[in-house]
Amino acid sequence: MLPPLIQRPRRSAPYRTRERGVTMALVALAMVAIVAMAALSIDIGTLYQASAEAQRAADAGALAAARVISLSGITGDPANGSTDGSWNSVCGAGGTAALVANTVAQQNLIGGAAASKVTVNYSVGSAGGSNASCVGLTGFAVNPVVTVYVQQAKLPTFFALVFSLIPGGTPSSSGVSATATAEVFNPSDSSTVAAEMIPVRPRCVKPWIVPNSDPIGGNFVVPANGSINNGGISQLGGGAIGESFNLTADCEPGAANCNPPVYPAGSMINNPPQYVAAGTLLQYVPALVAGNPVAVPSCAAAGYQAAIAGCDQTTVYACGTPAATQIDLSENPVNPNALGGDTSTAVQCLINNSNGTGLAGQDTLNTTQTPPFPFQIQAGSQNPLVKAGLVGSTDVITSSNSIVTIPIYDSSPTAPLAVGQFVTIVGFLQVFINYVDSTTGNLNVTVLNVAGCSNNATATPISGTSPVPIRLITPP
Repeated sequence: MLPPLIQRPRRSAPYRTRERGVTMALVALAMVAIVAMAALSIDIGTLYQASAEAQRAADAGALAAARVISLSGITGDPANGSTDGSWNSVCGAGGTAALVANTVAQQNLIGGAAASKVTVNYSVGSAGGSNASCVGLTGFAVNPVVTVYVQQAKLPTFFALVFSLIPGGTPSSSGVSATATAEVFNPSDSSTVAAEMIPVRPRCVKPWIVPNSDPIGGNFVVPANGSINNGGISQLGGGAIGESFNLTADCEPGAANCNPPVYPAGSMINNPPQYVAAGTLLQYVPALVAGNPVAVPSCAAAGYQAAIAGCDQTTVYACGTPAATQIDLSENPVNPNALGGDTSTAVQCLINNSNGTGLAGQDTLNTTQTPPFPFQIQAGSQNPLVKAGLVGSTDVITSSNSIVTIPIYDSSPTAPLAVGQFVTIVGFLQVFINYVDSTTGNLNVTVLNVAGCSNNATATPISGTSPVPIRLITPP
C-alpha cells in the first residue's frame, strides 16, 4: 500500500498532551447553550399561555359587565341615558357592572393566580373608552360600550435570566396584560347608526306573543323604524322601563282551543289585539313551539310547558320576518284541566315558585331601595344558588330565571288572527316575572328593557339569549 501523497506531520507527545479535554469543554459549552434555549422556550411558552389566559379573563369580564348593563334597562332610556345619574349604581364608578367584571375576570386565573389589576371603563359608540363612570356620557344609552383591562404584573418565570433585560422585569418575574371591549347592542332605531335596520333573533324566548300596545298608552315600538315609543323610566317621570302590568291569555277558560273570550267584545287579540284597562293588563296568544326545548326541569310537561320552563332554541322569533313566527290557537294555556292551566304550571316551575300563591320562594325585584331604579334582584329561598349555599336568601344577584323575553308582533293590521297564522315580530320585551296566579294563570311582570327592530328589517339578525345582545368588538 502506497503512503498518502500529503502526510500530516506527527506531533510530539507534549503537543498531544495540550489537546486533552478540548472535547469535554466543547460539550460543556454546547450543553449550556442547549439548556439556555430550553429554558427560554419553556418560559416563553409560559408567557404565551398566560397571555391567552389574560385575554380570556378580559373577554369574560367585559361580557359579564355588558350583561349587567343589558339587563338594567339602560338601552331602553335613550333620551336620558346616563346623563341624569339614575344609572350610577349600574355603571358609575364602582357600580354593579364594574364589580361583576372584576369578580368574573379574577375567577379566570392567569398563571395560576388571580389578576393583580382589573380596570373597567365605559364609552359611547363603537370605540373603547377611558371613563371610569358612564354618568355624564351623553348618548351612552345607545349601544353602550364597556372596556375591561386585565393585568398580571408578576408572572413567575422558571429558568430564563434573560427576562431581567425587559424594562421593569426581573430574573424571577414578568407580566402580561389584555384588553377586551364589549358592546350592548339594542337594535331599536339602529338604521340611524347603520346602513339598514339590524334585527335580532334572541333564543329561549317564551311563547307569549303580545300586541304592540303599551299599557301606559301608544305602542311599545314604532313599527316603521323600530325605535322605542315610550323611552325612559317609569319611576322617574314616565316611560316603559319599570312599568308593571298583568299578562293574561286571550283565551276563553274551559275551551279546548284558544278561542277569544266573550268579554269585552272587540278588545281581544283574536279580534284584533289591544290592552284592557290601561296600565293593568296586556293579553297574549300562544306561539307555535317548533322542535324540542332544552334544559327543561322535570316539573314541566313537553311542548308548550317545556318552552316556558326550559330554553326554546328552535322556534324562530326573528324581527321583521313575516313568515317566521306562528300563533297556536290549538293551545289553551288556561285550560282548567290543570289548576291555572299550562302557563301557570310552567311558570311556577321556571321561577322556582313552590305553590303558586304570592311570593313563595321565587326571586324578587327590590322596589323599596333608594334611589328606586334600576331595580336590584334578590334571590328567593327556592333559588338553586341559595339551595347550593352559594348565596343567601334575599342576597342581590345579577341574573335570574324570572327574567324572560317576550315577542311583540305588528298588531296594526285590524284583521282577526286565525289558526296557524304567521305574524311579524317588531320587537321584544325583557320582563321580570314577579308572580303567577295559580287560579287564573295571569302573570304580573315588570319591564326591564325594550328592543324594537321594525317590520321591514332585512339584514342578517344578530343572535343571542337577550333581545339586547352583547358581543365582543374591536375598537377602531
